[in-house]
Amino acid sequence: MSSPARHAPQRLILGSSSTYRRELLQRLRLPFECHSPSIDESPLPGEAPSDTARRLALAKARAVAVQQPGAVVIGSDQVAELDGQALGKPGSHERAVAQLRAMSGRQLQFHTAVAVLDAQGQCVGEALSTVRVRLRVLSEAEIEHYLRAEQPYDCAGSAKVEGLGITLLEAVESDDPTALIGLPLIATTTLLRRAGFALPGTGTTA
Repeated sequence: MSSPARHAPQRLILGSSSTYRRELLQRLRLPFECHSPSIDESPLPGEAPSDTARRLALAKARAVAVQQPGAVVIGSDQVAELDGQALGKPGSHERAVAQLRAMSGRQLQFHTAVAVLDAQGQCVGEALSTVRVRLRVLSEAEIEHYLRAEQPYDCAGSAKVEGLGITLLEAVESDDPTALIGLPLIATTTLLRRAGFALPGTGTTA
């Protein structure tokens, strides 16, 4: 008599090329793949930074789901905001200097969105975590020293809070300590349980 067929585990994909998001998702101890979405990440005219993050998180998940049908896909995006304007990744030392000068002694917001699509390509949910960050008043020497030491040119806001960037800050207000790094894991685990994943440490689904 043959044994009952077992359901194959769901395939999980992180729709991102970000090493920061990959390292965060690894904390959940779930097997997953990474596939980079190919989308235009430009904000739309008049679009609020938080809305840009939400739209792009879902767009990234959908773009990867089309390429990899039958998988559960996580899409995420982060947009930094200062005075209502989005701050992109600096990409160069000169632009990073300009960003940190503008941010010195100021409060800015980091909007990090996540969306999860199930194996049928349907969105099981979306979430947005907004982190408020206040920087110290920074001298030109401090800015230069930090940038030369860490070279955070691929980070919106020109600082890595998981590294030396924490020394630039006065305060962080957040409902999820991982959101500022690039993937809000509290919201992500909620959405993964909704998609049917049993997470290590709990063994249960929502």
